[in-house]
Amino acid sequence: MRRRLRIGLAFFVLLVLAIGAYVLWAQEPVIAGIRPPPRSAFDPALIETGARLAAIGNCAFCHTAPGGAAFAGGRPFPTPFGTIYSPNISPAPGNGIGRWSEAAFRRAMRQGVSRRGKHLYPAFPYDHYAKVDDGDVHALYAFIMTRAPVETFTPPLQFPLNQRWALTLWNLFFLDRRPFHPDPGRSAEWNRGAYLVTGLGHCGSCHTPRNVFAAEKSSRPLAGGEVEGWRAPALDAASPAPVPWDAAQLSAYLRHGWDAEHGAAAGPMRPVVDSMAPADDADLHAIATYLAATPESISPARKQRASAAASRAATTELPASSEAAAAALFAGACAGCHMGRTAMLPPNGVNLALSTAIGEADPRNAIRILLDGIRPGESGAGPVMPGFDGVFTDAQLVALLSYIRAHYGGGPPWADLAAQVHDIRADRKR
Repeated sequence: MRRRLRIGLAFFVLLVLAIGAYVLWAQEPVIAGIRPPPRSAFDPALIETGARLAAIGNCAFCHTAPGGAAFAGGRPFPTPFGTIYSPNISPAPGNGIGRWSEAAFRRAMRQGVSRRGKHLYPAFPYDHYAKVDDGDVHALYAFIMTRAPVETFTPPLQFPLNQRWALTLWNLFFLDRRPFHPDPGRSAEWNRGAYLVTGLGHCGSCHTPRNVFAAEKSSRPLAGGEVEGWRAPALDAASPAPVPWDAAQLSAYLRHGWDAEHGAAAGPMRPVVDSMAPADDADLHAIATYLAATPESISPARKQRASAAASRAATTELPASSEAAAAALFAGACAGCHMGRTAMLPPNGVNLALSTAIGEADPRNAIRILLDGIRPGESGAGPVMPGFDGVFTDAQLVALLSYIRAHYGGGPPWADLAAQVHDIRADRKR
């Protein structure tokens, strides 16, 4: 017994020493601070290029708290382990990054390590930004360092999130440091789109499924993910869109936030579209070209599904139903905007037979859109839909959604719809 106790104690001591040694090894060096550079230190054209790139990276939204100063951080990101707050990336010398050199900025972008050597959480998608080339990092640095400096306080991380050393293990297994390599068999526009999607645009952060360690499944890029209680639909061959996207439709959607044959941006996608307002049209079209080509070919089953959706969309009369109450709800709340329209122009709504949210096998997005409605972007332009959260009971929402799915979705009934309506409503009240 004593021998086993001694062996166990020795093993415990060795384990503690090994963990301690690893923690020490995992420390990253501090990069010396600099005097905040004046705006005159950067070429205006370079700053403008950085602004357009930052728009694609959605930097302002993630690093601006609701109602807060731009780039001053503080936006909360809930995780299963606690809440992470985006850091201040304004050029404030105290709480911001005003004393960061470009080398420190580059290390943060590509390795997820701050100037002071602290590991950053991949909620900041450095696993994508590792693909950004030196020229674009240089332009982004020029843009960020010429924003208005704002000193703000970001709440400290609580245990276990404050144990940042553990992120070295995450990086060891999941951080691909290899730069982007163009495909010589593809066009320059396709390669530009691939570079932006996999790098600065970090589309996979939302649209790729994740494993138990919250890392993207590299074997299933753009196969659909989850974000903030919404379903980020697949962008590959598994896309739930009734009608396959083409590059022109995707480009217009990224610019305006809606497309007549697919629907309007809602939930977490709305601020992404808003953030892209300063982006180059050429870059948005390159992204669209790459994404539209992601399914190498459209399968016969997909073509058949698109044809069936088009047939349903051509119907201009209210579908008959044995559920008189649901049909009445649809006639009063939905038909006026969504029936018999050929173009999704305000105040018209997308034909529901063409809606990705209705075609999706998961009802969460449809539930949230019905509850929240749809608001136009920051420009004030775009489709508008009222929310029905305070109008319908849970049972009425279930009946209405079941009716819409049955007559316009082209798929089997949504499973556990009543439970999901209840859970989403309860979550919204927290």
